[in-house]
Amino acid sequence: MENFRPERADRTGSASAGPLEGVVVADFSRVLAGPYCTMLLADLGATVIKVEAPVGDDTRLWIPPHRDGVSTYYLAVNRNKQSIVLDLKDQDDLETAYQIIDRADVFVENFKPGGLTQFGLDAEAVAERWPHLIHTSITGFGTAGGASMPGYDLLAQAVSGMMHVTGSQDGPPQRTGVAIFDVVAGLHAAVGILASLLDRGRTSQGQHVSLNLLSSALSSLVNQTEGAVACGNDPMRMGNEHPSLFPYGPFQANDREIVICCGNDSQFRRMLDCLGRGDLADDTRFATVEARNANRVELRTAMEAALNAATAEDWFDRLQAVGVPCSPILTVKEGVQFAEDLGLEPVVETGLGDDAVPTVRNPIGLSRSAIRYDKAPPALGADGDAVEQWIRHTPAHPASATHDDLRKKAAL
Repeated sequence: MENFRPERADRTGSASAGPLEGVVVADFSRVLAGPYCTMLLADLGATVIKVEAPVGDDTRLWIPPHRDGVSTYYLAVNRNKQSIVLDLKDQDDLETAYQIIDRADVFVENFKPGGLTQFGLDAEAVAERWPHLIHTSITGFGTAGGASMPGYDLLAQAVSGMMHVTGSQDGPPQRTGVAIFDVVAGLHAAVGILASLLDRGRTSQGQHVSLNLLSSALSSLVNQTEGAVACGNDPMRMGNEHPSLFPYGPFQANDREIVICCGNDSQFRRMLDCLGRGDLADDTRFATVEARNANRVELRTAMEAALNAATAEDWFDRLQAVGVPCSPILTVKEGVQFAEDLGLEPVVETGLGDDAVPTVRNPIGLSRSAIRYDKAPPALGADGDAVEQWIRHTPAHPASATHDDLRKKAAL
């Protein structure tokens, strides 16, 4: 693996190995869910070989915005990887793909259901040739009735109910500001892979990890989907209102809105005392969570009348001081700066020297192992020679079946 990633200190000066050091990931995924998953694994120390078609990952062309002509969409999810270009319809390139998988622990792909069968990389063929392998398939809507539906996040947002519950009460359904279910599916994929690696350590057997955007969407809608399945509730759009908590959202101060979140009676009382309306704490209309939800219009009117006495920034300082959860509403750039002000160091330079690219820090903190930021997102095919050299000098996994093995088995 040294051919790919020389041992380097991270930005804190630590040279300790990541917890997935030695794990090799053959990444045949593209766009967002798969690449986000494999980037997380790479950050944790895995060697990730990004196999791209000659046209490259779709997101390389998703501009604007860009940094020096490179799509920031692509930069967001492809650090710490090695890129090789392979045309699976070319027999020599397909053989190279097999050789990469021969040496891998994890195979991640998000082809359309059935799309890999022609290359001998469908789940059944993979399980036969590489019984040790953790084969992870990410689809949009599964392999049954939804097999023909393209795996676009927006489609999952539409059919899952996410758009139906997002937006103003009297307005149209809205998408979220990011491809949220691609990200959630990528996280679910990473969890499945890590669990499978642990299981393989006990059994020496790989397995097929399968997931789809719609199932990830329904799981991540949590209280909304549980209300639907447990009691038949069918929620509607409520704008910035929370269906089960009030006050919990933005409220107008005398210059702009501030977000206030009261999750229990104690926080609610402290909020009212800070606003100079402690008298409302024992009002039967507002004394319980259920009562506050039923009388939210009246409570909002009283709160915003009090909030009008000062700016949102003033109220942020006052409410924070008495332990009431609150926050300003910021732009994305301001949000990054806010995290910087809190000492969270949200931006890290990935790569070295002139090749370094600022990227968003992996949110996982490890007390002993290092999170890696060794390699900037690669140019298309930038590591092809290094991957070829690695194949020549790295033996295949002992459990990988050769072409001869498969022919002999077929003849029996």
